[in-house]
Amino acid sequence: MDSTDSQLPKPHESGYADVNGLKMYYEVYGEGMPLIMVHDSFMTIPMNWARIIPMLAKDRKVIVAEMQAHGRTKDIPREFTYENMADDLSGLITHLKLDSIDVLGYSMGAGVGFQMSIRHPEQVRRLVILSGVYKSDGWWPEVEKSFETMNAEMFVGSPIQKQYGSLGNDPAKFSAFIDKVISIDRKTYDWSKEVKNIKVPIFMAIGDADGVRYEHALELFRSKGGGKMGDISGTPESQLAILPGTTHIGMISRPDILIPMVSSFLDSDLNTAPPTF
Repeated sequence: MDSTDSQLPKPHESGYADVNGLKMYYEVYGEGMPLIMVHDSFMTIPMNWARIIPMLAKDRKVIVAEMQAHGRTKDIPREFTYENMADDLSGLITHLKLDSIDVLGYSMGAGVGFQMSIRHPEQVRRLVILSGVYKSDGWWPEVEKSFETMNAEMFVGSPIQKQYGSLGNDPAKFSAFIDKVISIDRKTYDWSKEVKNIKVPIFMAIGDADGVRYEHALELFRSKGGGKMGDISGTPESQLAILPGTTHIGMISRPDILIPMVSSFLDSDLNTAPPTF
């Protein structure tokens, strides 16, 4: 068991949902307005969310799942795509008998969140995007280049490799797992039109030392009504945050800064009307 498990409270519910040929592992914490969170590439529930679940589950129902081939959700002979994972997430929401809920995705999970809002908009109330992109060149060029050379040797002895084996996966298949997961970032994609047509409010956060280009985040924020003086025009429903001193991996290590902003966004009915002088 990974050391991060010790930081997690016991879930109220856990199990496997039969969705699209997968047996998807999930856990549920807390009570209140439901929020489903989607992890990054190669990650698991405890590795990605150990510090964040306790903070968010104080006043809301937090649902976390492990996506295809990750953790306790075993792989199946199916292409690994953002679209397929979004359909899986939709199936889990239906399995849990939930309607419109909040969706939070980090990095790979952010791509799933975007596709969830495109493909299953009736199930999404608000969308939180952490260090994610909606087109492949949203990453800095050196990040895109790194996807081409990423391989299992880079993870030898890492917590990712150790957790992979500890959760019942065949260690001999670790290299195939890494190759399959990184394959989605070796493809060119552009969901700009669909993402800009998403109707629900979006909170997008990147670090100032993230892998996501500032211009990429700003392009989406401007399409959602940003780029104006709120004291005159009113504030848009969507929000953008750039966290200081924060890298891509470091995003989930800053819950003290991040979670209050996320909670405020999820809980507030934002005033978009211009002020009266």
